[in-house]
Amino acid sequence: MTTVQTNGADAPNHIIRFNHNDRRHFIGGSDARVIMGDDQDKLIRLWQEKRGEVAPEDLSDNLIVQLGTITEVLNRAWYQRSTGQTISDIQKRVRHPIHKWMAATLDGMVEQIGAVFEAKFMLPWAFTEEAAAEKHMAQLQHNMWVTASRSAVLSIITGGGKWVEIKIHADPLYQHLLLTAEKKFWRCVQSGETPLLFNIETPRPRLEAVKVVDMSSSNTWGEFAATYLRTKDAHGEHELSKAELKKLVPEDAKEASGHGIKAKRSKSGAISFDALAVEASDASIQ
Repeated sequence: MTTVQTNGADAPNHIIRFNHNDRRHFIGGSDARVIMGDDQDKLIRLWQEKRGEVAPEDLSDNLIVQLGTITEVLNRAWYQRSTGQTISDIQKRVRHPIHKWMAATLDGMVEQIGAVFEAKFMLPWAFTEEAAAEKHMAQLQHNMWVTASRSAVLSIITGGGKWVEIKIHADPLYQHLLLTAEKKFWRCVQSGETPLLFNIETPRPRLEAVKVVDMSSSNTWGEFAATYLRTKDAHGEHELSKAELKKLVPEDAKEASGHGIKAKRSKSGAISFDALAVEASDASIQ
């Protein structure tokens, strides 16, 4: 049996209890990761669990999973302290109003903005926000779909003592692909047909730009920055000159030329400019 709080507070004012076998009757956020993943063996095992043919995997000896569980309270408290936001609906079970086989057990909801809250523990080796968002994208998009939320917050504590907040927006295209894959998987659960990997090319995660990055150590950045600064004024003069020249081209003129440049008007009315080559013979005339 598992104890679950549903009142949104840390104190267990209102507790419900449900058996792990309940997970057989719905697809949750963690299931979505497997369904959208690339591991056929994990997909088959999930299918067998949903059909009641095998017991759920025992994760009590999985240190990373246990670290994620034990740090969840700290993660939530750190997020609230760092952002001033309030987390409610902690461990609340929600079912989709139409697709009853879709459900989400929430780490919480951010009250002020109505965002899904997801707390994670990740190892610091080769950690990037992009990789973290991609890894948990299926779960986040699933939970946003179930709760009709337009955004989600991924709150991550790493083994390197770093806290990271990643904001994710609902992606209609991703959610369409996700729903298609989950429907096919659930039909296999009901029919007994063995599921196959769906091999869906999912969109790259769209992250909200929140970082401030110092590019001083990048030589490539330095080269292009120098070119930008060197040509900035000249570019401005160039664009201003084009705008003024366009005004001088008569409205009924197809072409206009002089002083080393030629203006051409396209069928749509757009004017473009070309530099005229100076003839060597002309240049030699005294």
